Amino acid sequence: MIIEENESSTAQAGLNRLQEILRGYGSVLIAYSGGVDSTFLCKAAYETLGTKAVAVTARSSTYPVRELQEARDFAKQIGIRHLEIDSEELDIPGFAQNDRNRCFYCKQELFTKLVKLSRELNVSEVMEGSNLDDNGDYRPGLRAAAALGIRSPLREAGLTKQMIRILSRNYGLPTWNKPSFACLSSRFPYGEAITADKLRQVEKAEQYLFDLGFTQVRVRHHGQIARIELLPAELPLLFDPSLAEGIYSYFRNLGFQYTAADLSGYRTGSMNEVFEGR
Repeated sequence: MIIEENESSTAQAGLNRLQEILRGYGSVLIAYSGGVDSTFLCKAAYETLGTKAVAVTARSSTYPVRELQEARDFAKQIGIRHLEIDSEELDIPGFAQNDRNRCFYCKQELFTKLVKLSRELNVSEVMEGSNLDDNGDYRPGLRAAAALGIRSPLREAGLTKQMIRILSRNYGLPTWNKPSFACLSSRFPYGEAITADKLRQVEKAEQYLFDLGFTQVRVRHHGQIARIELLPAELPLLFDPSLAEGIYSYFRNLGFQYTAADLSGYRTGSMNEVFEGR
């Protein structure tokens, strides 16, 4: 990542705004996944508010074990108090049916639990880590956040993903160049039922590709077909005969009859393209 001087100064100005916002909150509980945004938010909140900042991670079948362990490790490095709760999306009415409001059901459940926890801990505000760039995609979870009064200080401060990566690097956070991640339920086309077995299938498929050295991975689940999205620069590696044969065999053993490569490569929200006419 090449950083221009003006980008760095703009990011620093955004951090100053963020710290001012956080000081105004007084005490905070952060929905923390271990991703780029929420890890940075935890660091900034802990630096600004100290022990008045608490991070909370929700365990579920849509959240890979790899991500949970990283969240634990990052929280320990930051020093912030870190709690874990259970929030199993498959138990939420309507979630497994996977309609357009799937993310709303999930976030409504999670944020309701976090609001309850914040009252038990006598914490004044609950926060989530969406950034300014998230305004451009289909994000029903933000609707749930607004309905429950959940704060989005990164967006309030005008911070983009690029700014957050710059500031994370300045902080020395290992997440500054971490690939973007979304919960495993985002791998399914709307209308295809989500089950625990399918989630495990996707998690194992993606972990296999990570173990091969691919850095940004999505395995989209289309019934018997696995559609692999990779960074364009890494896509040619997928066609190395020795790798391709191993991937095909492993995916076949997982239950995918066919394995396909998406020639458009990785992009966020590809399952939302049906709503955008792309």
